[in-house]
Amino acid sequence: MFIKIARDRQGLGNFAGRLAASHLIHVLKNQPRARLVVATGSSQFEVLQSLTQESGIDWSRVDGFHLDEYLGLDRNHPASFCGYLAARFVDLVPIGSFHFLDGKGAPEATLAEAARKWSLGPIDLAMIGIGENGHLAFNDPPADFETTDIYHVVNLDHACRQQQVGEGWFSSIDECPTQALSMSIHAILQSRKIICSVPDSRKASAVASSIDGPITSIVPASILQKHADVTLVLDEASATQLSDKSLQSSERV
Repeated sequence: MFIKIARDRQGLGNFAGRLAASHLIHVLKNQPRARLVVATGSSQFEVLQSLTQESGIDWSRVDGFHLDEYLGLDRNHPASFCGYLAARFVDLVPIGSFHFLDGKGAPEATLAEAARKWSLGPIDLAMIGIGENGHLAFNDPPADFETTDIYHVVNLDHACRQQQVGEGWFSSIDECPTQALSMSIHAILQSRKIICSVPDSRKASAVASSIDGPITSIVPASILQKHADVTLVLDEASATQLSDKSLQSSERV
């Protein structure tokens, strides 16, 4: 794992966006198309802003995939990740295709179609984050490390739902859905390269547990320790609880 530490959120976003663009350009020099997974949430604001402003990417040869979505939420709802991705990414670049998860559709059909499209080829780059409870996508603790399903329906724990309220997506926890459609841990780990962007002090404990602690389903993001090509991009606030060993191996950007 490569650990990069930026000064602040904007520096984190700029670095992660440039890194993602560079990788996509490299992939497209060596193959006809690139396949990209894109995360959402407040941690990705600056990352996506940077990525959409990077030049040199032939977006017409990129196929994008949705990481997760609330079950039962219409895409016009302010918290919908479909709406988020359209406004902050898909509508801003001439991307070849993007495969949204329809939160209002029949779950079985939605997941089956998403899995079919995902399975047509390898994912070249997954851009993800880590939740305050250590989740990857909406795989809350204890995460299912065993399923080989590509997408599945997951239950959202209280900490996850409270985070969504804290970030302003819902006015109360009662408004936040209790289930979501999510890419599985297994599927995320199949990505050839992962860029994991995690800003803010409220994520510091989850980051430290994911990087310095044991691999456990109680801290879903700890599974990233098993992946061969992960770049973890932090800011100074989210890196405050890292071990001396991790800090010494990190690089300032």
